Amino acid sequence: MKIGHSLIALGALTLPAAALAQWNGNWPVPGPVPPPPPRQAYPAPAAAPPAAVAEPWMARPAPQGQPWQSPAAEQGKSPALEPIDLPPAIEQGVDMIYIDEDLVPKAVHDNGTMSFAAWSGAPVDLFNSVNPIYTDLRRGLIKYQQRWGSLPQDPVPNGPTLKTGMTGERVAALRERFGLSGDKYDAALAAQVKEFQAVHGFKPDGIAGASTIEALNRGAQYYEQLIIINMERAKRLPAPEEQRKYAIVDAGNARLSLWENGRKVDEMKVVVGKAETATPMMAAYIKYASVNPYWNVPPELVRNLVGPRVAAQGVSYLTDREYQVLTDYSDNAQTIDPHTVDWQAVVDGRQDVRLRRLPSPANSMGMMKFMLPNYFGIYLHDSPEKDHFTKNELWISNDCVRVEDYKRLATWLFGGYVPKGHDPKVEEEVDLPKPVPVYMTYLTAQPTANGIQFMPDHYGRDAHLMERFGTQLMAAVRGLR
Repeated sequence: MKIGHSLIALGALTLPAAALAQWNGNWPVPGPVPPPPPRQAYPAPAAAPPAAVAEPWMARPAPQGQPWQSPAAEQGKSPALEPIDLPPAIEQGVDMIYIDEDLVPKAVHDNGTMSFAAWSGAPVDLFNSVNPIYTDLRRGLIKYQQRWGSLPQDPVPNGPTLKTGMTGERVAALRERFGLSGDKYDAALAAQVKEFQAVHGFKPDGIAGASTIEALNRGAQYYEQLIIINMERAKRLPAPEEQRKYAIVDAGNARLSLWENGRKVDEMKVVVGKAETATPMMAAYIKYASVNPYWNVPPELVRNLVGPRVAAQGVSYLTDREYQVLTDYSDNAQTIDPHTVDWQAVVDGRQDVRLRRLPSPANSMGMMKFMLPNYFGIYLHDSPEKDHFTKNELWISNDCVRVEDYKRLATWLFGGYVPKGHDPKVEEEVDLPKPVPVYMTYLTAQPTANGIQFMPDHYGRDAHLMERFGTQLMAAVRGLR
């Protein structure tokens, strides 16, 4: 099977206004948006002819309305899968879109897209080279089965919260669930509950509330299925010999990890997309950094946030904060006098203007953007709002990725130094010595020294896959026993 075509075809997608505003290219609004013109240092391959058949993970998707927006999960229902419109051959929630075809791992190239119907517990990494995260998850699955799958799986009746000092039939059922006898909620039971909570993504307080009981009653096989899903996601990451140096953005754990020669050499927190604007699963090259970046204000914020304040406070709101008003989104856009703009018309949606904020530490882009040319307007960037990292408010962005420590990332990308611009008020693009791949995935089961730790399913992707492939996944789990 030969990969003949790249994702140039994805230019047919319709992008949201927020993504459009963040790119400095010439974007028409509204309607289908073509891909940005490639920078001269890295020319793009020619687009495939219409009749050509591309690989399923690189095929042309059919645009349908506004495919970027992914509604949050409704109660009791799984949500839309990905925030981008993908071809039917792509198994959303597991497969990855590869912007550059040489980023496709051999495991994906040889085996195509995922099929849980054909899934087996065969240890793929014993026969083929795969990403080390896959191996860690496979070992974690074994440890999970040994620790939690070997316990009695009888359900605990629902009822009031159970905690230390209580007795009764429900306490006895809870003790039996953990392989203990008796009917008293003692320190031994509390310790078991704490361990279960820590592994399964709950606050380890040793109190068996409704959420803890619900998780227990799902049974170990449910969580083994989740590990299998995440093992499949890990197969989409590169084997050590395929990429010597690369980064992984994990939207499941909100972490950026830096890898060299098959080893993780650094890690930091990131802020990723919220459920409505989920960070997509994709891979592309980081090719250059924008030093002292402008912030192109998304049109919806111009209309709903900045515009009303200018209308109420006057244009000094803009000048005090170093905003510029531009004619359009092209590279040749001209600045205009904000006094000439009817700001109430902007608020009412009768007039459109482009706003950008000059480079500064208060700029929403921070001091640097890391650009990976792609068709979705996704990139990594610094952020002045460091409180989000300390408070673990990490799933709140509009799909792009905010990094905790841009200097550490830049030093790694540029081989030991942080590039600086010539003018702190002018955005400047600096090419990397060599493009570095970044793989954006979604791991809701994290390998640990003792096995596995589960993360919340912020994007509802696990819920969908469980709903769609529950029967096959259960059969796969049973085949492992």
